[in-house]
Amino acid sequence: MEQNPRMTGLVLELRPGEALIINGALIRFRTRSRIELVAKARFMFGKQIMAPEQADSPARRIYFALQTAYVGDETERTNGLATAHDLIAAFKAATTSALAREILDRAEAAAVVDNCYLALKLARRIINHEDTVLGRSSPAREARVPTGTREAVAPTGTREAAPPHVTRGATAPTGSTRRLERISEAHA
Repeated sequence: MEQNPRMTGLVLELRPGEALIINGALIRFRTRSRIELVAKARFMFGKQIMAPEQADSPARRIYFALQTAYVGDETERTNGLATAHDLIAAFKAATTSALAREILDRAEAAAVVDNCYLALKLARRIINHEDTVLGRSSPAREARVPTGTREAVAPTGTREAAPPHVTRGATAPTGSTRRLERISEAHA
C-alpha cells in the first residue's frame, strides 16, 4: 500500500495510567507511551473521557450519551444519539435558561452531523451551567473538554473539525506531558 507523502499523522504521548479510547476500544497505558495515529479514527483521551459512574446529573448524562455516540460502534452511536435526544429534550423542558436551550440545540445538531467534538464541548458548557445553578463543585471544570475547534488535515486528506489538542506542534493544555506534533511521512 503506497502512502501519500503529504499525509500527516498525530502523535500522542501518554503517561502510565492514562486512558485512550480509539473507535470504541478502551486502552489503558501501563508505561509512558508514544503513539502515532495515521488514519482517521474516533478517539478521546485523558480527562475528556467520562466514566459511567460520573454521569450522575442530567447534564453529565447528556455528555455521556454524546461520548457514547462519538466513540461507540454504529449500534452504540445510534443508541447514544437517541438517548442524547431524549435527555436534551427533558433538560430543555426543565430549564428556564434560554441560553442553555440554545446551546443544547447546537450540541444536538452538531452530533447529528457527526461533529461530536463540538457537541461534547457544548455539553461541557451545560455541565458547568448546571453546576453553577446547583452550587455544585465542578469536576467538569477541572476535567474539561478543550474549547474551540480548528481545521486539521486528516490523514485521509480530507478537512475536518479537529479538537484543539490536535493542533500540531503544540503542547496540550494544562502543561501536561501530552505533546502533539506534526509528523510528515517524508520525515518518517
